[in-house]
Amino acid sequence: MFRGTHLTRLDDKGRLKVPADFRRLLDERYGTQFYITSWDGRSAKVYPMEEWEAIERKLAALPTFNPAKEKLLKRTSYYGQTVEFDGQGRLLLPQIIRESADLRGEADALRKEVQEPFTTEDEEILGGLGI
Repeated sequence: MFRGTHLTRLDDKGRLKVPADFRRLLDERYGTQFYITSWDGRSAKVYPMEEWEAIERKLAALPTFNPAKEKLLKRTSYYGQTVEFDGQGRLLLPQIIRESADLRGEADALRKEVQEPFTTEDEEILGGLGI
């Protein structure tokens, strides 16, 4: 589990410098291979390969014609790419995600998203989960 905010940047070649605190945990637990994809084309999701393969196994267990499964598989395949840390602890974000999400420079688009208030529906769902 990662906690806290560690701002980072994409360099001119689209490489993301993984913060040292995260890198240390990733090295200890997962190694150097990752699957980077997007579910919506607006943000990147970075999965250690072991975690992505667990998701694939869960999806494989679902019925073949499950529409949500098909939608997710199409998107994650379209945007997805297997990558490895380079010698300086960077991950190359797939160009298709960088272009679709307009990612460059400081990777801080999350700031806008977290400033949106919780809706009544959000609060009800969280309440139903006991949170």
